[in-house]
Amino acid sequence: MSQLFSIHQLKSVILKNRIVISPMCQYSAVDGFANNWHLVHLGARAAGGAGLIIQEATAVSPEGRISPGDLGLWNDAQIEKLKEINHFILEQNSVPGIQLAHAGRKASCAAPWQGSHKLTEAEGGWRTVAPSPIRFSDREELPPLELDKEGIAKVIADFKAATKRSLAAGYKVVELHAAHGYLLHQFMSPLSNERTDEYGGSFENRIRLLLEVTEAVQTEWPADLPLFVRISGTDWADGGWTLDESVALAKILKEKGVDLIDCSSGGLVYWQKIPVEPNYQVFIAERIKKEAHICTGAVGLITEAQQAEDILTEGKADLVLFARESLRDAHLGLTFAHDLGADVVWPKQYERAKL
Repeated sequence: MSQLFSIHQLKSVILKNRIVISPMCQYSAVDGFANNWHLVHLGARAAGGAGLIIQEATAVSPEGRISPGDLGLWNDAQIEKLKEINHFILEQNSVPGIQLAHAGRKASCAAPWQGSHKLTEAEGGWRTVAPSPIRFSDREELPPLELDKEGIAKVIADFKAATKRSLAAGYKVVELHAAHGYLLHQFMSPLSNERTDEYGGSFENRIRLLLEVTEAVQTEWPADLPLFVRISGTDWADGGWTLDESVALAKILKEKGVDLIDCSSGGLVYWQKIPVEPNYQVFIAERIKKEAHICTGAVGLITEAQQAEDILTEGKADLVLFARESLRDAHLGLTFAHDLGADVVWPKQYERAKL
């Protein structure tokens, strides 16, 4: 029996297979509101057979958006369309998840097809915030504003409020985005955090904000629904966040009730040196799974069914997440089932194509 197409239970949620669609920004929202692009994009991948669909990095505040086109959940009015999308995903026997995020110093950028440059105020941009006033790029005109205690309290409150809205919108999984150089990751890495208060310096201080956000989220998120955290396992840069620290963090997060670590890497500094090749991040998921004894998700140039199957059968991860490959093939789950000879239920509208 295929491991990729075996069920996996996380608390009260049962995934029909181990295929997860990674959160991928679409830069297509208006004022944080979802629209029919998001319905079709996410819905197609649910109809295409994936077990779990994690919605793109969804900002917990307007200033937390990567771009003006990011989805958001800082307003109750934003719930309605998301509820519609999630209803469709559930109809396809898939599970809707959401990644809650704050971009920190990497906010206020143009969409990729507009150049991804830092937006000026005249272009509709805004002043960013961070743990320390350190620019992501030397090309940026202004450094981010250093968050004071009031600002940190607002970040925590924003994550909490967005979690409450996530539940109302019908999500069954919440993932906290503490990777790719965004705000929670910025606090974790000494390359972006030079604070001397209780949020900087030692490992315990640098992870403090993530733990406080996690605890705040858990006051709104039901104990029987899964909570994920996505981390960058390493910064791929000297003096940055390390895999040893990721293992230590994962052990703490497990004790705090987190169910799965989504294991990515990099994104914090532009001088990172990443050895990109198939499975290049799987070793992070494998080590965290084995040493922290927590479920992990593997990502990183995983493009073939047998490749994903091997990751699972070799015990390197519990779930496999797909991003670019799922953009190339919205029906990845059905394609991989065919490749592995797995017997899965197709949408009745597509059954005539089943071989």
